[in-house]
Amino acid sequence: MESEDCVFCKIVSGKIPSARLYEDEGVIAILDINPISDGHSLVIPKKHFEFLDTIEPGTFSKVADVARRLSSHIIKTGYAEGTNLFLANHEKADQTVFHLHMHVIPRRKGDGIEIGRWWKEISFNLEPSKTEALTKKLTFK
Repeated sequence: MESEDCVFCKIVSGKIPSARLYEDEGVIAILDINPISDGHSLVIPKKHFEFLDTIEPGTFSKVADVARRLSSHIIKTGYAEGTNLFLANHEKADQTVFHLHMHVIPRRKGDGIEIGRWWKEISFNLEPSKTEALTKKLTFK
């Protein structure tokens, strides 16, 4: 299923060119045209799914597996020392292209991307009463 106005659907169909790193029957991996590090890539299901809660479990598993394999390849080849995987789900989480995709971001010492520092700046200690309330609210089967 393709969405007419979706940039990723146009990339999948070949209407928009891309630098493809991987392709199979259900997924492509391409270089991001607006990278935050050299080699920043996107793993995109060929079928259009806007959000994580709409994607078929098997398709999401394939996206995650391709991201895992690409990450491993980036590190094994010595291209980078590590990777971050990132998926934005819905507008409030900074999703800007509404075709689910996973970022694979190569990381190198001194690359200027400071996720650890950012995390420390905004994280906080969870109080026991809040832990109990959140556990009740968020537990699922």
